[in-house]
Amino acid sequence: MSKNLVILGGGESGVGAAILGKDKGWNVFLSDSGSISERYKQALDSEGIEWEEGKHSMERILEADTAVKSPGIPPTVPAVTALVEKGVPVISEIEFAGRYTDARMVCITGSNGKTTTTLLTHHLLQTAGIDAGLAGNVGKSLALQVARDPHEVYVIELSSFQLENMYDFHANIAVILNITPDHLDRYDYEMQNYVNAKFRILNNLTPQDAFIYWQDDPVIRRQLERIATEAHLYPFSETHETPQTAAWVDDEGVICIDTPSEKMRMPRAELSLNGLHNLYNSMAAAISGCIMEIDKEHIRKALADFEGVEHRLEPCGTINGVRWINDSKATNVNSTWYALESMPHDVILILGGKDKGNDYSEILPLVKEKVKAIVCMGKDNSKLLDYFGPHGIELHDTHSLDVAVERCATLAGPGDTVLLSPCCASFDLFTSYENRGKLFKEAVGRLKNKS
Repeated sequence: MSKNLVILGGGESGVGAAILGKDKGWNVFLSDSGSISERYKQALDSEGIEWEEGKHSMERILEADTAVKSPGIPPTVPAVTALVEKGVPVISEIEFAGRYTDARMVCITGSNGKTTTTLLTHHLLQTAGIDAGLAGNVGKSLALQVARDPHEVYVIELSSFQLENMYDFHANIAVILNITPDHLDRYDYEMQNYVNAKFRILNNLTPQDAFIYWQDDPVIRRQLERIATEAHLYPFSETHETPQTAAWVDDEGVICIDTPSEKMRMPRAELSLNGLHNLYNSMAAAISGCIMEIDKEHIRKALADFEGVEHRLEPCGTINGVRWINDSKATNVNSTWYALESMPHDVILILGGKDKGNDYSEILPLVKEKVKAIVCMGKDNSKLLDYFGPHGIELHDTHSLDVAVERCATLAGPGDTVLLSPCCASFDLFTSYENRGKLFKEAVGRLKNKS
């Protein structure tokens, strides 16, 4: 007798899980309390999968034998708590998909840099001719790929939200790039809860598996003192700190990779991605490639010709001697720190959005050193104004992107840089960080046309 699979959320992950469930003989019902986009409705209808939008029909939902929850749905919503109280397993799409494939899994998380590292690692594998799928927060649903377009290897970007509902999933290579405060509103403003979610990526690792991490991160170090993993450790650092360090930069500016499978050297100047944060991202990807026994020439080529990620330190052009940079993907304080670290002086910085419990003290020294003025762009900028105001930094309070861009244009002179690196989520004025970045680029484009 077929069992009942309930999917909560009708986006990419939910629809992918629904299709995989249907293919594996489950009775599938998908429920979304909001609206489902037309393309996903069409996909569900073409598969004959029953769905609803604008509500959760609890009688149907509680018939579930297993429920798959989209990552954006908090664990506290009534539909989820009711399922848990009834004893119904609530899992993620990644967990569900992992039950139907024995493909090799390269899983990447971190507060910052995970999209770049995921795309770079995928590019590296494809450069070497490996059949690799891209999934998680980027690419297509893992469940949909397992169902209809299977691959030998998957490179998966995992958010803390996705990791919350993963239990038996097994990564062959697990990567934690860094952990800094983010999404604390989801974790009762307790940093340790967020750290625990990130470290779920180590669940089920065996001695044959690999754990790659930034060994200078104090949060990762503290957590590793508290927990144990059977996996082989591959730490990376800017310096050759310990004999166990798997990747570092020597005094001549050459990246050194040293793993049991491969040894390689590459001048840092030849990396396609600039900045300290991208140095770490490149080392993590290179270690993954070496562990997978990819020829070092393929690794070098991939690190040298990879194109950057949209909305992450993306140049938008120069207008009247002023550089405009789209870093809309900077949705937390640490990400903005890395953006400022890579900038010259004389920055006009656009901050603002939905605050997630941010502590702006982390970027204050760089702001004092490099920023001429801050333009706040959000529905409510009071926290930004209250924090930076006493430090004598020029502040401007705006509440729309167009006004913010116009204000920056009046403030910036030749040689300056206007940097959109908001520190905050986008959901006060925009539908996503991608939407925010796209509209920013369009606004800069209009400025170009006027000049």
